[in-house]
Amino acid sequence: MKARFGAALAALLFSAISIVPAAAQTTRETDDNGRPVATEGTSRAGAGRSRRDRQPAAPAPEQVLAAAQEQATLGNTGCQVTEAKLLGTTAEKTSVYEMACAAGPGYIIESKTPPVVTDCVVLADSAAKMRAANPEADVGPQCTIEANTDTQKFLREYARQAGVACTVDEAKVLGRASDGGITYEVGCSDTAGFWIKKLNNAWSKTPCIQVLAENGTCAFTTPAENAAFVKTLFAGSEAASCDVTEARLMGQNANGVFYEAKCAGADGVIARLNAENAVQQVYPCATAQAIGGGCKLTTAPAAAAAPAGGRP
Repeated sequence: MKARFGAALAALLFSAISIVPAAAQTTRETDDNGRPVATEGTSRAGAGRSRRDRQPAAPAPEQVLAAAQEQATLGNTGCQVTEAKLLGTTAEKTSVYEMACAAGPGYIIESKTPPVVTDCVVLADSAAKMRAANPEADVGPQCTIEANTDTQKFLREYARQAGVACTVDEAKVLGRASDGGITYEVGCSDTAGFWIKKLNNAWSKTPCIQVLAENGTCAFTTPAENAAFVKTLFAGSEAASCDVTEARLMGQNANGVFYEAKCAGADGVIARLNAENAVQQVYPCATAQAIGGGCKLTTAPAAAAAPAGGRP
């Protein structure tokens, strides 16, 4: 997973949208019988213009809910809308809605064809980053419905959906990958974390030790946690005796995936695992120079010097 993130998310999150608030109903003065009352400076022509220029009444809440549900369905969000509000309309006469969902985070959706959908977690993260760089930044529309404001709760739910079984203690949005998926980092309270990605409503996860091997970074995972992760992979194998203090993912080929482990008080090893993460073969660092360039975490002992005067 060598995700290349595109431009700042703000460029994708309605930053160019100028929203006109939903129109309010207008009123006119009438007499006791309900007939219009002429006021100073008015005329029949002026009254006609007033009728033509009058904005339509704001839609009723049930109409907003129904319209938001239609956009959520068209946007393939899977959201059962429980609450919605019309944020306004754009210069292109599209409507912008915020909606809360029965399960998972809510969205802000613009009624284009197809709808432009952004979840509230991504919007909140983008706004936080923009404000950190410039407290006066215009961050665009944001989710304000109460059910949409606990973004950490939604990030923990994302981790569960992606198959992360640990207790999540930290999580953040990383950005949009080149394939259009949104990538997140998840930290665990007692083990190594992951990058997770959602693309086309499907989740994938990548252990942080693999992220590091692919030149990514994991802010929520320590080297010790990665070492502990590799030690769990060694359980029940001939490498199980290695008290792993450092570890790295070396790469993979048709034969399997290769990890190097530095062992406390012992020679390090390189282990080859299959697709099910079962150890297939173990190579001591002292004899593994031909395996992917050999061990980098363990210094191999120098070859014994030949005695003076020739061969032994």
